[in-house]
Amino acid sequence: MAGDGDEVARAPWIPGPRRAADDHADLTARLPEEAEEPDVDDPDLEVPVLTHNVLKSLLGAWALSACSTGETRAVENHLTVCAPCADEALRLRDAVALLHEDRDLDLDPLLRSRVLENCLGRRPARIPVPDWVTPYDAETARLDALLRDIGESEWHAPVRLKWYEEDRVMRRKATVAAVIGHLLAVDGLVSTALGLDDPLGAGVPELSPTERTEAFWSALDRPPNRSLRGPWRDQSHTLIRTVAFAGRGVADLTVTYKDFALPLRDSLLERAFECWLHADDIANAVAYPYAPPSGAHLHGMIDLAARLLPAALANRRRTGLASPARHLVTAGAPGRSLHLEIEGAGGGHWYIALDSPAAVGSADHAVAQVAMDGVEFCQLVAGHITPEEAAAGQDGDREAIRDVLAAAASLSRL
Repeated sequence: MAGDGDEVARAPWIPGPRRAADDHADLTARLPEEAEEPDVDDPDLEVPVLTHNVLKSLLGAWALSACSTGETRAVENHLTVCAPCADEALRLRDAVALLHEDRDLDLDPLLRSRVLENCLGRRPARIPVPDWVTPYDAETARLDALLRDIGESEWHAPVRLKWYEEDRVMRRKATVAAVIGHLLAVDGLVSTALGLDDPLGAGVPELSPTERTEAFWSALDRPPNRSLRGPWRDQSHTLIRTVAFAGRGVADLTVTYKDFALPLRDSLLERAFECWLHADDIANAVAYPYAPPSGAHLHGMIDLAARLLPAALANRRRTGLASPARHLVTAGAPGRSLHLEIEGAGGGHWYIALDSPAAVGSADHAVAQVAMDGVEFCQLVAGHITPEEAAAGQDGDREAIRDVLAAAASLSRL
């Protein structure tokens, strides 16, 4: 057949395996002529006549240099005329190379960053992602990498969601797939603010994040499964691409969460924060190692929470859940403050106004100090730990400390 002829003509030449040294030989001594190993290239060498199946079965031994001299010649002669066996021989030789005991089979952990750096250096992005979008870009990419690694059954693994509401710990059972549905539904608030499609469909009334999640789950015609990964990832890519093309003014676009609103800049940071925390929930459910965000991104998330604390404290005060204000000041003036010191990656110092959200936090007016690890503070803000469980270093006005820790936990939701 013509095809067979072409295949034989293209069969690669496979160099013979390197002869293995005799473990017991004295390699420093010159072998006598009569003791030298027979030359596989010797034209007078007796080569056995073997069938195709026998030669194919010898490929593994050939790759390991375990064939006799005659068998080696027979196998190598066969490889020049049989393309399938030649391809298999190449694969076996590569596999044998991996068996070297001194070789590290782990990929270089810096390989990915070097490849990306090289690619970006050769062809920079025409429309770069704004700096304030990179935390959301990074956290959605990290979660997507986790989701690609888990098996079909793990999409139905139980995930225990936990948050803090009206000074009570709230719990909800979900699955990995349901959590992705939750992120898809709430990210839809950003989509609609940008004029993009809402994953809940057209004509949906204004709903809170929790209400949107419940509506999305209820509308599913079957239990959520891995099919939600595609829509969620497509939506996150679309959000990032749309913002990158929109220009500077889009950062101040308002995203409404029904009971409150955030500028788009802060909204995507809040979505990055929730993506990380729920990715951590998923990782715990499937026993997957998962690290916190980078220090710079973690710092931005902590900064957002610190900026929201005065308003959260004022809301709790209006409902009787926080102590009354002591020293009201005019808007923009420094007032009584709590010094929040965050340690570790992403850490820093913040001064939280205690008596009015319009006041300015001030070191000179600090009446209390709280010191916490950055990741633990984020766990408190997410409602994963209670104010009583937070291992915070505390000094000064105990009432102010209690109010601020409770206000931090109150920022959490489903």
